[in-house]
Amino acid sequence: MFSIGDFARLGRVSVRMLRHYDTFGLLRPARVDQATGYRYYEARQLSRLNRLIALKDLGLSLQQVGRILDEKVGLEELHGMLRLRRAELEARVADDTARLARVGARLRTIETEGVMPIDVVVKSVPAIRLAELSDVAESFESDKIGPVIQPLYGELCKRLDEAGLAIVGPTVAYYEQLPEGVRVHAGAPVNAERDGTYDFDVVDLPAIERAATVVHHGPMENVDATVQQLAQWIEDNGYRSSGMAREVYLTYGEGDPSTWVTELQEVITPHP
Repeated sequence: MFSIGDFARLGRVSVRMLRHYDTFGLLRPARVDQATGYRYYEARQLSRLNRLIALKDLGLSLQQVGRILDEKVGLEELHGMLRLRRAELEARVADDTARLARVGARLRTIETEGVMPIDVVVKSVPAIRLAELSDVAESFESDKIGPVIQPLYGELCKRLDEAGLAIVGPTVAYYEQLPEGVRVHAGAPVNAERDGTYDFDVVDLPAIERAATVVHHGPMENVDATVQQLAQWIEDNGYRSSGMAREVYLTYGEGDPSTWVTELQEVITPHP
């Protein structure tokens, strides 16, 4: 037998917790010295302790743990419960990480309000023919757009290679508001006929007579501040947005996102 201190060391728990489990009837000592009150445990009880700790870490109450232990849950069932709980915890960590990223991006946007001037260029934009794929994102939030648009570009490049078509300029993205979310269009300029038989769409984006444009440097998860500064510039200079905005990826790839360069193009008309 082992003293409560030695058993706690072997089971990697505290003496206090062993006393707590004894109080709840979850792990009784194998023997209690009637004269001293000292608790003693047997090595075989480590198996029950391991299950107890695992179930408690699943988020179960001690009452629930006790019922499961008394029903002598099998090893395979316990493994299944642990796998399920691990998946839930991993999903929660991913959600919390994404939430922190959104908060950080929003704080950066707040920090730049009225502080960082941007260089806006008003210019015309020629018509362009794009090969494109599209899909629907839940919203305009960067962490919702990114997971949709990135696979689209990977798949589009693959299909263009299979069709023997070259990309002849910077890729272009644009978005449509839908009742159920946002349709994300991932496009690449090509020299192709619209009546060709392709497993992607070939579309012509019309020329823009007047666009307010600004160059954003860095990853797209930080683009919100630039977008909002452009909106403020448009309003301050007597314009209003009047068409579908575009993103032109001037420098983009799998390298360091801090080196990415994106031109934002907002269709504008003078306020009446």
